[in-house]
Amino acid sequence: MVPRSKETKTVTEIAGRRLTLTNLDKVLYPDAGFTKAGVVDYYARIGPVIIPHLRRRPLTMVRYPNGIAGESFFEKRCPSHAPSWVATGTADPDLTACLVDDLPTLVWVANLASLELHTPQATVDDAAHPTSMVFDLDPGAPAGTLDCCRVALQLRELLDRLGLVSVVKTSGSKGLHLAVPVTRATADDTKSFARALGQLLEKQEPDRVTVNMNKAQRPGRVFVDWSQNDRHKTTVCVYSLRAQARPIVSAPVTWDEVADALDRNDPESLVFEADAVLRRAERIGDPFAANVGEGRELPKLA
Repeated sequence: MVPRSKETKTVTEIAGRRLTLTNLDKVLYPDAGFTKAGVVDYYARIGPVIIPHLRRRPLTMVRYPNGIAGESFFEKRCPSHAPSWVATGTADPDLTACLVDDLPTLVWVANLASLELHTPQATVDDAAHPTSMVFDLDPGAPAGTLDCCRVALQLRELLDRLGLVSVVKTSGSKGLHLAVPVTRATADDTKSFARALGQLLEKQEPDRVTVNMNKAQRPGRVFVDWSQNDRHKTTVCVYSLRAQARPIVSAPVTWDEVADALDRNDPESLVFEADAVLRRAERIGDPFAANVGEGRELPKLA
């Protein structure tokens, strides 16, 4: 039997809640030497801007107890060992999820080595009506981030014409995510609306854009994934870390930054690690805040 290393523990208090943090010196991102302490610190410090996007949404944790080089697993059900003060809720009668409604819960979740935090488009308070419509732009090689920038700007122009607000973030890989705050819509409404706009772009530029779910159709094109609006699907939350070689974040960006990256042919300008995201939040606040603001009704498409 291989002996287990001794677990180290640190007790702290956050907003009146007592938490026991474990194995803070464990390296979770080997290439960057980024430890569990770094993960917990990042989520604690980004709390003021990420919590509004997590609040009241059933959380799916993607946990990496031994770092990104080890095995991972999705945890949708709130574990039985959760502290009694962790809020829970359900959008599915067979599944009770954790709700990250405050900073102590966010730090507790981070201590579970939950590197990635995924949420649906609706809250537990009204699971039938999403608060947001999402466009997941996924490039099929050799297409890349800059191809997604081009499509994102085209989508934004369409949405502007329709009187809809849109914000954008990096996926944390090569793609981009557009979000549109909505009201009085069902998941079927947002899914069909997103697909219709994707089909319009596909018709205009069939060599650059596809809405076809068949992966064989994607090489060299940007896949506009409208299906992410399905009621039972989740998308990585803005400000979440991603399980990449380095602690890269699904980071909100401004539309000017998207246009500048395309103009300068510089996809790396849209890659942000945890420390950079913290500095940006202090400097510019939350460019994604509109997605948890007042939504607008989807117009009728001719």
